[in-house]
Formats: sequence, C-alpha cells, structure tokens
Amino acid sequence: MSAPIVTLVTSEELPNLDIDEQDLPDALRDRGLEPRIAVWNDPSVNWDEAGTVVIRSVRDYAKYRNEFLAWTASLPRVLNSAKTIKWNSDKHYLNALEACGLPTIPTTWLEPEQGLSKQQIHSRFPAFGDFVVKPAVASGGRGTGRYSSVDAQQRGEAVEHAMYELSRGRTVMVQRYLKEIDSQGETSLVYLNGLPSYQVEKEAMLHPRFRSQREDGVVEEVARASHATEETWRWGERIRKALHQHIKRINGKDELLLFNRVDIVRGDEDSPEEFYVVEVSLIDGSLYLSQSEAHLNMFADAIQMRTDW
Repeated sequence: MSAPIVTLVTSEELPNLDIDEQDLPDALRDRGLEPRIAVWNDPSVNWDEAGTVVIRSVRDYAKYRNEFLAWTASLPRVLNSAKTIKWNSDKHYLNALEACGLPTIPTTWLEPEQGLSKQQIHSRFPAFGDFVVKPAVASGGRGTGRYSSVDAQQRGEAVEHAMYELSRGRTVMVQRYLKEIDSQGETSLVYLNGLPSYQVEKEAMLHPRFRSQREDGVVEEVARASHATEETWRWGERIRKALHQHIKRINGKDELLLFNRVDIVRGDEDSPEEFYVVEVSLIDGSLYLSQSEAHLNMFADAIQMRTDW
C-alpha cells in the first residue's frame, strides 16, 4: 500500500518552502506520508495526483490573487478550503469579524472606485498619533508603512503611498497604530484542526519610519515561543467561535480548519477593550514551526490526521 501523498504548496520565490517550514517534509515522512513540494502556478504539476494539498509559502498570492483563487477552486482537496481562502485573502474580512462582535483595530477603507484626490486622502488620516497605510490584499507585510500624523512630510509620504496602491486598483487600509504594540508586541495563537495548540510572542515590527512598499518586500518577524495563559486562550476562543460562526454563514456549513493563526494585541489601562484582533491568518501566515520542535510535531500530526479522512 502506497503512502498517502501530501503536497506542500509554495511560490516560485521559495521553491523549497520558507526556512521556517523546511523540516516539515521530514516530519511528515517520519509519519509514513509521502511529502512533495510544488509551486502553485507551475504548469508542469499534475494536481490531480497531489493528494492532500496544504497551502504554505505562497508569498506571491496577493500579486496574482485572481489566478491563485481560481487555482485553489480547481483542486480536488485543499486545506484550508478554497472558499475560506478566498474570504481570508482580502482584509475586508475584518469587517465581518467586527460585525460578529470582535474588537478590531479601527480602520478607514480607501477604495479605488471612490476616485479620491490627494486632499481627500489626506483628510482621512488621523489627526494625532502614528498610523499605518497598507493594501487590503497583501502577504508577508508587503506594501506596509508607518507614519506620524503630526509630521507634514510623513503625511505627504503616506498620501503618495496610498495613491500608489489605489492607482493599481487596490483597496487601502488606514489604521491607527496602537502604542501597545511597541510596548507589548503582538501575540499569535495557533489552532490546529480546531484545537488550541500553542502561542508565540512577536516583537513590534513597524518602527516609526518603517516602509515596505516594494512588491517583493516582506516584513521580517522576531518571534519566540511562550506559555499561553488562560486569559489569552479565553480571548482566542472568543475569536475562534466568531470566525466559525461567519464561515458557517458564508459557506453554508462549518469547516474544520487545518490551521488558524489569530494575531492579537492587548489593550492597556486606557483602552476600551481587553484586546484587539490584528489579523486572522488562514492561508500562508507563518506557524512558527522552527521556534519549537513541539510546534513542528503538532503541525505534522495535524496534517497526518487529515490524510486519514
């Protein structure tokens, strides 16, 4: 009897997977599986023979979003599902989570069809504090910039940044930069096959003059494994329930997600919320497998469980 095939999907720029995932094939092999690595838009790959397809280092999916979504929809078996990937590929999903009662970072959405002038864009920036400008469809922190609202030069740079993205047909997000991120960083909670699995703490990435506007620019994260508290899992469970409530609404049924990474930031004593949802990653977000052998083994076990279904 041949071993079940698992195809780990990556992009042309990372043909051997991201460095964080390069031990995953061996871990799958140790579990009696046949791991393969394939670039998602490689025309030579026969996806009918790919077995269970697990999306991983597809750092270019935002650049080719329509083609990528059409490809996921054509696959016989992909994790997470094509419908969920489509929903999660555009950060407008934050509106849906907010509608489910979750505290998200307040966002101003600039849409290409609005035809906004530079002055109109300028007027939509915060009047005080730092803020972030980024496209709604992006991977790995591409196209992200942090600006000071009280610095005329930086506001001008932010306008040009937004105009650049809008001119290419991309929705732009303008978010107030939460000062808590500088002092506390972010927390990532990772769920595997629907179960709370582990936590990672991440240092603040966007220093006051941070810019990553190039198409190939990726934000490098500094992360460390940490012990999850009852409090953070309580917050994570609230997010998980809301997420599955929405998935059931849009797909007509719930889905057992192979992986789900929830990024949150704590509120401080002056914040109206205990925490804020920064992002929910269901496509190619790092699972920090290299931070701990336990993380790697848990993810490999989760994949093995799904090949038996």
